[in-house]
Amino acid sequence: MNITLLQPPPISLSYPPLYHHHHHPSSSPFNKTKTTNSNSFVLNYTNNPSNTSITRTSKKEPPDQKLLTLLQQRKTEEAWIVYTHSTHLPNPTCLSRLLSQLSYLNTSSSLTRAKSILTRLRNESQLHRLDANSLGLLAVTAAKAGQTLYASSVVKSMLRSGYLPHVKAWSAVVSCLACDDDVSEPSEALRLFQAVTRRLKKLPDINLAADSAPDTVAFNAALNACANLGDGKMFLQVFDEMPQFGVLPDSLSYNIVMKLCCGKNRKDLLLFVLERILQLNIPLCMTTLHSLVAAYVDFNDLETAEKIVQAMREKRRDICRILRESNSQDSVENYDDDVDSVFHKLLPNLMDKSGNGNENDALLLPKAYTPNTRIYTTLMKGYMKAGRVTDTVRMLEAMRCQDDSASHPDHVSYTTVVSALVKAGFMDRACEVLAEMTRISVPANRITYNILLKGYCKQLQMDTARELLKEMAEDAGIQPDVVSYNILINGCILVDDSAGALSFFNEMRAKGIAPTKISYTTLMKAFALSGQPKLAQRVFDEMANDTRVRVDLIAWNMLVEGYSRLGLVEEAKKVIQKMKENGFYPDVSTYGSFASGIALARKPGEALILWNEVKERCELNKEGGKTDSSVPPLKPDEGLLDKLADICVRAAFFRKALEIVACMEENGISPNKTKYTRIYVEMHSRMFTSKHASKARQDRRVERKRAAEAFKFWLGLPNSYYGSEWRLEPLDGYE
Repeated sequence: MNITLLQPPPISLSYPPLYHHHHHPSSSPFNKTKTTNSNSFVLNYTNNPSNTSITRTSKKEPPDQKLLTLLQQRKTEEAWIVYTHSTHLPNPTCLSRLLSQLSYLNTSSSLTRAKSILTRLRNESQLHRLDANSLGLLAVTAAKAGQTLYASSVVKSMLRSGYLPHVKAWSAVVSCLACDDDVSEPSEALRLFQAVTRRLKKLPDINLAADSAPDTVAFNAALNACANLGDGKMFLQVFDEMPQFGVLPDSLSYNIVMKLCCGKNRKDLLLFVLERILQLNIPLCMTTLHSLVAAYVDFNDLETAEKIVQAMREKRRDICRILRESNSQDSVENYDDDVDSVFHKLLPNLMDKSGNGNENDALLLPKAYTPNTRIYTTLMKGYMKAGRVTDTVRMLEAMRCQDDSASHPDHVSYTTVVSALVKAGFMDRACEVLAEMTRISVPANRITYNILLKGYCKQLQMDTARELLKEMAEDAGIQPDVVSYNILINGCILVDDSAGALSFFNEMRAKGIAPTKISYTTLMKAFALSGQPKLAQRVFDEMANDTRVRVDLIAWNMLVEGYSRLGLVEEAKKVIQKMKENGFYPDVSTYGSFASGIALARKPGEALILWNEVKERCELNKEGGKTDSSVPPLKPDEGLLDKLADICVRAAFFRKALEIVACMEENGISPNKTKYTRIYVEMHSRMFTSKHASKARQDRRVERKRAAEAFKFWLGLPNSYYGSEWRLEPLDGYE
């Protein structure tokens, strides 16, 4: 099979500008320029007056009037051409304006061009030619384009160069980093937040950099990063810093506290978060009530979520009393003392852990709130996750009958019903809902179609999925995205169609849709499962060369899987070695695939080497084990240990087999004695029966025979050496 990996054309992105102005960047709050005379010095003042860069202008410098004129006329494309053909480096005014306008365009190609300007200036040590406004705008654009780590590096470069970016710029980067699913991104968000605040604290007067000081939005972004990391202590530290910058928490801040409660499995504290908002007289908004309902849905406590929604429907204000009753019905568990101390400081109103109290003292909402579409839909999603399809559909019907248009179902509500039906396997009914959306002018979106695509792929109806993809683009006018194609590529795997997977991958690239990590690893999986590891290797190499994605452990594991499925042990070993050299340590999936390859290749000696490595990493989990921070501990699963034990029993490595089954029992895994007994009886029941072996050969057999007898004792088979227990130490007098 020939594999063709097409290079993607530029992708068009559209984002709102950070600042709604069209004047020259030098007039921004980031940078103030003062010229003393026509041919002397230009003083570029940043928000930090202690860092002043001085650039001498020269009358002999080639004029940049043409470039400046094009920029002032917003002819960015023509300006870029003039810049690329210029034999000299343009002046700071032109460079800053060009960088700002390229960033403002928010397209893949314009972002690439903007980054090239920054790279050139860095290489030539001329970064001071750019003002803070242009750099800040570049950082925001990169963050919104998904290049969050690059955006963070831009902000850090500004800090190193003496610039203090505007809070709107750096907080936008922190916010994008905080929301990423990858743990490393929220961690980077906190590092960036702390880098800016540390610099601000060093100033003699914070008012010197008022435009850069963190506001409530910036603090909420940092708090969100802490919540996503589940780091309660850091959350409290950031929360306590707010007064230092004259910032007060708002309702969104406490919504994030609810998220932290969910992450720490503290449903009992949701009541106290709501009460704290009411005690501080923070304006309550529907977002807080929605967060409350969503939290109970996440806890699978649909009963309490229903009570909150019903109370809102009845225009009741005693939501706190309802939550107190819910807490009193829940059993009180033992919680972590450190976590408790964090919440006691965040929520001073926390009097006890159960939430019991005098119901007459329960706080009331400032007014009655009617549930809106978003709250109803959140409850519907809870029904959907619980498999309550009838309740999901019933809720949709109830929403239709509401007098208030703010409670009527929208495309998200209908999509939730479609998802519930698809999950239950009712594809025909799901398509009927899609047709109804069209009929009542509630347009389906890309998510709706992707859910249907996934349903057809799950039912192995790939032809129908292809037809739906065509209908999606031609009839509904909705272009498929990378998620759509990832679903289809995965669907091809389910029907063992690696050629179809490659076809969808190349079609996606041809349409200018950039593949994600999932795109690459799913295509690798298609080739690995179909016995084409060399094609999986080519996809891996393409992924490694794509600067928009990062090779992760899943991609490495797919390579190991591909070679192991064919029993190519040496190739798999080379991949594992490269993994380690690139900072990735094998996990149970890696070892499990490799063990399967070893079994297929019938190389039990490799299994012994693998088991020694697995055993060493398992020891790191034990108290008093080795503490090499560079090697993470490993918790083995049943599949890995069973495969290794199977290989060792077949190869008559009984000492190692006993070590492995002991490890299984330590980790709460029940070894399959029936299987191992069958293998022993079939393969080794006549071991050591020859009476004509030489003395030297008999001596060599001693240790193996002792291990075999110990293994037979463990299996419950008749054995010679052990009456009550098995052990591998020499018996008294045996030697």
